[in-house]
Amino acid sequence: MSRIPSLSSPFLLGFDEVERALDRVMKGSDGYPPYNIERVATAEQPEKLRITLAVAGFTREQLEVTVEEKELVIRGRQSEEPGRVFLHRGIAARQFQRVFVLAEGMRVIGAELKNGLLCVELVRPEPERVVRRITIATDE
Repeated sequence: MSRIPSLSSPFLLGFDEVERALDRVMKGSDGYPPYNIERVATAEQPEKLRITLAVAGFTREQLEVTVEEKELVIRGRQSEEPGRVFLHRGIAARQFQRVFVLAEGMRVIGAELKNGLLCVELVRPEPERVVRRITIATDE
C-alpha cells in the first residue's frame, strides 16, 4: 500500500521537514507512559503548555528530560534491584522514551516530579507579524 503524503498540496511549499517529523512521532508512539497535554492560561506570559506524564515508580534520578534540536525527549530507565525475589510480578521495571516535536520558538521552562506525575512546562512566545514588500522587477 502506498502512502499519500499529508502535506502534498502544491500551496504548501517547504514543509518536507514537518512531514518527516510527523512520521518520526507516529513511529515512536507505543502508548506508554500515558500523558496529557494542556494549555495553561496565564495573564502575564504568552501561551503556556504543560505535558504531564504518569511515571509512577520512577525516581527523579531515573528520569531524564532533554531538548535535542527541535525535539523534547523524555526518558525513563529503571534497573533491576539485585537480591529481590518476586512471588508475583505485576509491575514491570520498564524503560520508555517519549519524543515531542517542538515548533519554532517553543521553550521548555522547567520540569517537576510530584506524586508519580512528571510535569514539563513549555512556553510559546507570541510571534511577531512581519509584512515585507517584494519589489517587482520589469524587463524595461
